[in-house]
Amino acid sequence: MKYSLSDFDFDLPETLIAQIPLPDRTASRLLHVDHEQLVDRHFSDLIEQLNAGDVLVFNDTRVLKARFFGVKESGGKVQMLVERVLSNTEENRSVLVQMRASKAPLPGSKIRLADAFDVVVGEREGEFFTLFFPSDIFDLLEQYGRLPLPPYIEHDADEFDEQRYQTVYNRVPGAVAAPTAGLHFDRNLLQACQAKGVQLAYVTLHVGAGTFQPVRVENLNEHVMHSEWYTVPQETVDAVRAAKVSGGKVVAVGTTSMRALESASQSGQLEAGSDDTQLFITPGYVFKTVDRLITNFHLPKSTLMMLVSAFAGYDSIKAAYAHAIAQQYRFFSYGDAMLLNNTSGDQAAANK
Repeated sequence: MKYSLSDFDFDLPETLIAQIPLPDRTASRLLHVDHEQLVDRHFSDLIEQLNAGDVLVFNDTRVLKARFFGVKESGGKVQMLVERVLSNTEENRSVLVQMRASKAPLPGSKIRLADAFDVVVGEREGEFFTLFFPSDIFDLLEQYGRLPLPPYIEHDADEFDEQRYQTVYNRVPGAVAAPTAGLHFDRNLLQACQAKGVQLAYVTLHVGAGTFQPVRVENLNEHVMHSEWYTVPQETVDAVRAAKVSGGKVVAVGTTSMRALESASQSGQLEAGSDDTQLFITPGYVFKTVDRLITNFHLPKSTLMMLVSAFAGYDSIKAAYAHAIAQQYRFFSYGDAMLLNNTSGDQAAANK
């Protein structure tokens, strides 16, 4: 079946958009989608759904304090979001930003950020601007930036957000949005998984602001996917292969882990390395590495709705979302989660 944008739309009551995280990370609900069967669980029950020999693959990116307010030399105010750190060497400290200003700044002009330091404007690249920082970018972001919460969360980030909008295993700074499925794990749950014989492995994918952008073309073939940088270490490749050999399941924690794993599997098997990915997964795609997926509930008309529909089946996802809305699950970044099984091979065989 050929799908178009409107097939991935749904009506969501605003009251179901989670505005604050639960105090206990593992207290969220977990909707287990197993073909036609829908089972309401608690996230802490996840341990019972995993077996020795399985491997959980996490995205260890760290969210940057990437939001800034500034003033141009003309006095005009600007708001900006750092999308990506391009280079952080002494010779070249540059970032790519989205910028809101009454008038676009000219190349070579300066902008005062957070009333603390000046950046120099470089060339414009489509909707992005290049900016040059005066000293270590990560230090300046951490000291003067603000945590960028998603656009549907209506409060500014506070100290609680700064803790809860990061995973407990974050290691590599570079994202502007959290890999939110990982927010449900605390250290006790991770230790319990290891004690059961489940291996923990990591990839890095720096989530860009494009993750919140809706698809704007009805014909999905016309959509240009945003680019994100990822790396898959050899250690993770070895863990995945060991799980496959032993009959264990490869469980991606979040769509970002999934995108990294599948992007690195385009040869037919998972390979170590780093690259930019613009992989756009829609129904009909057959997943090469991932067997199960833990993920939050996604925005209507988003590429992530298309990805989970490709993974677990369009009809299964449609039924799961209807059930979640009826049962008042909490949606989006601070919301509840789903556990999905890969049915893409079955779907492809049925369509032959």
